[in-house]
Amino acid sequence: MTTKQSRTGHLIGYKRVSTKDQDAQLQADALSEAGCSKVFEDKLSGKNTERPGLLAALEYMREGDTLCVWKLDRLGRSTKDVLTLAEKLHNRGIALRILTGTLAGSYSPKGEGKFFFTMMVAFAELERDMIVERTRAGLEAAKAQGRTLGRPSVINEDVIAAAKARKAKGESVTAIAKALGVSRATLYRHLTD
Repeated sequence: MTTKQSRTGHLIGYKRVSTKDQDAQLQADALSEAGCSKVFEDKLSGKNTERPGLLAALEYMREGDTLCVWKLDRLGRSTKDVLTLAEKLHNRGIALRILTGTLAGSYSPKGEGKFFFTMMVAFAELERDMIVERTRAGLEAAKAQGRTLGRPSVINEDVIAAAKARKAKGESVTAIAKALGVSRATLYRHLTD
């Protein structure tokens, strides 16, 4: 599985991370090891329908090439999106290769392969939905136990007291926020509580 080319064309890689802060190095290493001759990248959520890196990869690819991804979820977030893309690839004579995960392998969306591919994509989407549901349930349980969620507040009682004293002297909220090193929105929220 680490050949430099597929039988009739080139391996073209696609990597995607959800935010600009995330690093795609793990994906890049896997695509390089798989033998991808060219790799395209997006740094945005899979929920975005416009993915310039993926569009460029699709435009670049020719019949006989193989689109190679680290994991299926790098292609899209929904079963419909991934299946539509896989169908487009197949219609152009382009294969799809997934390097890791439960769906690792090469897929052609026709006949029995289409059924298997559809079922596995549906299971991947179900798994992601279950993770979201478990995360939500965990957050609700933590909240019910009185645990504070999210980032710690930058405002404490001393900051609020200082802000109120400055406000009483006629200073603007913008000036107070700047002096105390907090955002105006945060300051307004705490002054109105």
